[in-house]
Amino acid sequence: MATPPRGLAIDISSTVRRLAVSRAAVRNAATAALRSERVKDAMLSITFVGLATISHMNRRYLGHHGPTDVISFGLGRMGKRAAVMGDIYICAEVARDNAKRQGVPAGEELLRLVVHGTLHVLGHDHPAGSKRTASRMWRKQEKILARVL
Repeated sequence: MATPPRGLAIDISSTVRRLAVSRAAVRNAATAALRSERVKDAMLSITFVGLATISHMNRRYLGHHGPTDVISFGLGRMGKRAAVMGDIYICAEVARDNAKRQGVPAGEELLRLVVHGTLHVLGHDHPAGSKRTASRMWRKQEKILARVL
């Protein structure tokens, strides 16, 4: 039997014409999140999509109406030593709107969502609503983000 590849494989794609962040920065943010959790082997797909796509995914997979900023699917491991696998979908338009409301650059918000989505793939979660930003996951996310900005 062939040995599976080792290391961090991060595929980045986009159906959005212009992003406020480079692919290198996206890869760096995802890598920082994986390394912060001591993950050595991972296959991650990060896709930037539009409003219609994220709205459809939100309804189909989460049962929610309308767009959201990020949806993550952790595909699990086939054992403790197997690679982490997951897909992350980020809506750049929702991220841009969030950035305006929070008074931060759009690129920073996109990287925040990359880290956020990666932590979800790794099994982290947070409460809904206003307690979200006080959660352990949020604090971890912000600490990782500070290192990549």
